[in-house]
Amino acid sequence: MSFDISEKLKYARNRAGLTGPQVKERTGIGESSLSEFENGRREPSLSQLQTLALAYRRSLAFFLSEEPISPEVVLWRQKPEQGAEDMETRFLRLCEQYHNLEVWLEEKNQASLPSVTDRTSLSYGDAASLAKTVRDTLNLGDHPALSLFSVLQEVCGVKIFHILFEPSGTAASSKSEVFGPAILLNSKNVRWRRNFDLAHELFHLLTWDVYRAGKKTEQTSCYASGEEEKLANCFATNLLMPMEEIRDSVLTRVKGNEISFEDLFDVARQFDVSIQTLIWQLKNVKLIAGNDAQIKDLINRAEGRRPVLDERMDTKPSSLPERYKALAVKALRHGCFSVGRFAEYFDISRQEAMKYVEQEITEDEKVSLAPA
Repeated sequence: MSFDISEKLKYARNRAGLTGPQVKERTGIGESSLSEFENGRREPSLSQLQTLALAYRRSLAFFLSEEPISPEVVLWRQKPEQGAEDMETRFLRLCEQYHNLEVWLEEKNQASLPSVTDRTSLSYGDAASLAKTVRDTLNLGDHPALSLFSVLQEVCGVKIFHILFEPSGTAASSKSEVFGPAILLNSKNVRWRRNFDLAHELFHLLTWDVYRAGKKTEQTSCYASGEEEKLANCFATNLLMPMEEIRDSVLTRVKGNEISFEDLFDVARQFDVSIQTLIWQLKNVKLIAGNDAQIKDLINRAEGRRPVLDERMDTKPSSLPERYKALAVKALRHGCFSVGRFAEYFDISRQEAMKYVEQEITEDEKVSLAPA
């Protein structure tokens, strides 16, 4: 190797949150050798570099490229108490792999998010207006939660992954010049909670240039301010529950100026949001009166009835997006990578990957279209 990779080796280890002893345990490479690699006194062999790349969840190309290290900032809503660094590197590696698939197959979506760049501060009115702009621009309709995930992924090029956060943690987002916008959700949460987290993180992506772009930081993990989080909540609430549609849906169920908890849960199911999110929005549109303490008491009473009244069936997500998996299968079929690399991208064994090879078709059947 004719160029210095010591800086990238040190960066990758620190980014993965690994100590020298932990690297030795995972790779069998001694601490003294690792120190020599990182200090530039000696270069690893190709096999050693491959082993380290696997341990750090990095591609070999990351170390062999002469390109400088790009910022890899992950913005957490609530960072997991354990294994956060490993989760971050896994998330970023998945984003890189997704990007590779798009490049190899020349199927990169051009992200079309209506980003905000020209304001130094945002108000709650701005957040609500932005929610309407996004809803209209992306044609999300009157019940945005039903289509938000697929539109962001298939149309806007947002890379969305689900990972189980244990024992805690909610969601995160990242925006890179290389792979674009990306969101990480907790697969442990129910679907309607993930809907809100998705909308919440979308706000951070839309306003990334307002709060983060151009700000130099040595941190790879960061948090939004309390005010920014409140704005993100305001945006998510207004995106998922348009004011007029919520008002109409509730008023059709009102009897004698009252609405039952059963009907409230029906509305929450209709918009695929939690009962807590719904009640706060009803306060925002002035259909429910009371101070914050009274609203929280109402939410607690509603939560007590949830086991009986919330009849929704939850759907557990796949850790890999459908588009990602479709691209990986297509890349295998087109010979873009080996079976071993396909197994790595799918996070399955080589034996399981061979099943996809056995099902391989030799030629795609073509369908003739009517003349224009």
